[in-house]
Amino acid sequence: MENDAHKSVAFDELINKTISRRNILKSGGAIGATGFLGGVSPLVGAVTQATSLMSFKQVAANAMDTITLPEGYTHDVLVAWGDPIVKGGAKFSTTNTAAEQVTQYGDNTDGMSLFHLTDANGSLDESRGVIAANSEYINKKFMHTHKGEAMTADDVKKEIAAHGVNVFEVERNKKNEWKVVQNGKLNRRLHGDANDFVMTGPATGHNLLKTAADPSGQMIRGTFNNCGNGQTPWGTYLTCEENFNGYFGAPEGTQMTAEQKAYGLSETGFDYNWWQEEERFNLAKNPNEANRFGWIVEIDPFDPSSKALKRSAMGRFKHENAALALAADGRAVVYMGDDERGEFIYKFVSHKKYVEGDRAHNMTLLEDGTLYAAKFNEDGSGKWLELTYGQNGLTKANGFEDQAYIMVYARIAARFVGATTMDRPEWVACHPSSPMVFCTLTNNKYRGEKDDQPIDAANPRAQNPFGHIIRWVPENRNHTSSKFGWDIYAMAGNPNTQTGAMAGSANVNADNMFNSPDGLAFDMDGRLWIQTDGNYSNEGIFAGQGNNQMLCADPVTGHIRRFMVGPKSCEVTGITFSNDQRTLFVGIQHPGEAWPNAEKDGVPRSAIIAIRKEDGGIIGS
Repeated sequence: MENDAHKSVAFDELINKTISRRNILKSGGAIGATGFLGGVSPLVGAVTQATSLMSFKQVAANAMDTITLPEGYTHDVLVAWGDPIVKGGAKFSTTNTAAEQVTQYGDNTDGMSLFHLTDANGSLDESRGVIAANSEYINKKFMHTHKGEAMTADDVKKEIAAHGVNVFEVERNKKNEWKVVQNGKLNRRLHGDANDFVMTGPATGHNLLKTAADPSGQMIRGTFNNCGNGQTPWGTYLTCEENFNGYFGAPEGTQMTAEQKAYGLSETGFDYNWWQEEERFNLAKNPNEANRFGWIVEIDPFDPSSKALKRSAMGRFKHENAALALAADGRAVVYMGDDERGEFIYKFVSHKKYVEGDRAHNMTLLEDGTLYAAKFNEDGSGKWLELTYGQNGLTKANGFEDQAYIMVYARIAARFVGATTMDRPEWVACHPSSPMVFCTLTNNKYRGEKDDQPIDAANPRAQNPFGHIIRWVPENRNHTSSKFGWDIYAMAGNPNTQTGAMAGSANVNADNMFNSPDGLAFDMDGRLWIQTDGNYSNEGIFAGQGNNQMLCADPVTGHIRRFMVGPKSCEVTGITFSNDQRTLFVGIQHPGEAWPNAEKDGVPRSAIIAIRKEDGGIIGS
């Protein structure tokens, strides 16, 4: 959400600092200069001068099995896979059952948000809150004592229960240390087997969502592969269903439809083989079950009895995260990425307008609206292409049955209208006080190799093993505008092993280099936080880049500085701040060796860490 407080960047100053996109790159990886529309100046280019936003000393890349932070910072493990989070929850053990996992924090933590509670006077309580956090998938070799080789019915139930969303209260003591309130009245698990989900919007009750178990086509069982997230100004949590296709298969064999193929569904899936015990994952018998996943899901963290709402108006694809801004006229605008090579960036604009203080009304904003897919032109201009039945050729004559069909198969609609295929669009982040939007493009081995993924200005590097970050500003600074101007903020790379475009953009150097930008978020002062999920081999073209990491960047100067390095084998993902910005919560997903207490626990465990300054100061400053 845009926030008028903390106006650290004056937008007029930003757009007056003009350089071409060609100057951003060290060599000819981009075409032309980036211009804004309607007389607005080009985006500021990336340069490497110092920044006033960041005062911490950069940490060096490394391959250690620990958390590395700048001098003066420390961290605590807040919660890890298997920790009890509901009243009476079981303690972690490698022999925990499915029934015990339902009471515990799920596996492979990912996107998260902290919502502060209020005190007896109705004021914001800086020391109490509720966290909603995703558990994306499971590590089969750690989840079972038999390493997942001889699955039982309870093993399948346990894996399903380890997915989903964790909601739990937290509190901070006088030492600025946060702890889980295990008996918190708001604590609950919304897992892959929970009957807590209702479909809303144009796809509700459509034939594509009906199953034998749910002939209404609106009462959904479970959520899984919950990747990134979003947070609304009315105090709800948006969880994003990503690689849902991997849980489905057709063991008897079945011919996949064109629509199923467009979403990566196959006979074998990702070898979860849940269909052996749970028939709903068998595509031959339940072809519509997969259509009930791949959505943005809105959760009220303050009401443990409430249903979670799957928002079909926002489209079905492999949702990475959801970045919400309020437009000048009060409509909610949500930017989203579809995390697969050659897929698209989307924008949802609500029909209704936000009303301050009317939470019941605001919780209907995401039920209805217009979905768009982005087209990035070579000259630095862009356009949002409407995905509405009857518009842009989306008619029955062209195979689009109705609006529900377009939402269920948003990928097919976006491709039909000519949106730009991108290099795995992942997290999107909106600047807190300026209408700038950033998106990580993690990597794409097919760029320049497949006919539908040619090298272009927005994706200028063949095969793109390192990834890049793109940004745009809407015409007239209006998030509801159909036009925007864009440029490339950073090209990740390795100047030690590569030359030309593969070395990275001018703001990437031997000291701060990284690959595969993934998580992305702004703090209230306008610092841009970049998390990576890439190649941590430290070999070949990735030599010297070390483990996955989190960097901090200045969106005006382009300056990038490494803030944290994660333990071996992990992905650094998920980020949220306390309201006073004195605690930064970060997720450490799939650590592979001894972190944090593998010797004691028997296995490494995914966890959320709470980072703080030893002097109690603001993170990053």
